[in-house]
Amino acid sequence: MTVVRYADDTIVGFQHEHEAKAFLHDLQERMRAFELALHPDKTRLIRFGRYAAKQREKLAEGKPETFDFLGFTHFCTRSRRWGSFVIGRKTIKKRLRAKLKAIKVELRSSMHNPIVKTGAWVKQMLQGHLNYFAVSVNDKSLWWFFNEVRWLWLKSLRRRSQKARLSWEKFTRLVDRFFPPIKVLHPLPCHRFDARTRGRSPVR
Repeated sequence: MTVVRYADDTIVGFQHEHEAKAFLHDLQERMRAFELALHPDKTRLIRFGRYAAKQREKLAEGKPETFDFLGFTHFCTRSRRWGSFVIGRKTIKKRLRAKLKAIKVELRSSMHNPIVKTGAWVKQMLQGHLNYFAVSVNDKSLWWFFNEVRWLWLKSLRRRSQKARLSWEKFTRLVDRFFPPIKVLHPLPCHRFDARTRGRSPVR
């Protein structure tokens, strides 16, 4: 049994289906005793994990289901380096779109601020996004988000003046200056603990 909990959100994993069903039943009964109930839209049993794909294929159920937790959509995949099963994570699309709407409003309100000031804000915002969402397998979501922010900023800058239109070359230099590089900051455990000790002295 594996338990992952944050605040009032919890994920519980079992090896066998009958164990998961028994746990859910007992939990519902326990909460009912205190006149409480599980959230109907957030509580469900899914077949997920190392053997989920083969099991669902035998049952003609299609690909393994996904679930959202802590800002990520979790799905079954394999490590590109090792070929072994890993839990993939990508930023929840709904959350990305909501954040882009907020960024659009902020860029419009600061449209006439000095470009350097707005660029510094963009850099800080994007770095904060990377600090949380730059995990393995999430590179496509990161690239998509950065690209959308880039277009939003370009449109905002071009609205500053109808006469002096910002060239793509000048804007590219701004992107190079203020956009942090996209790279994984939180690798998978199998990568994170892949220590290279060849040629080193043993630690004493």
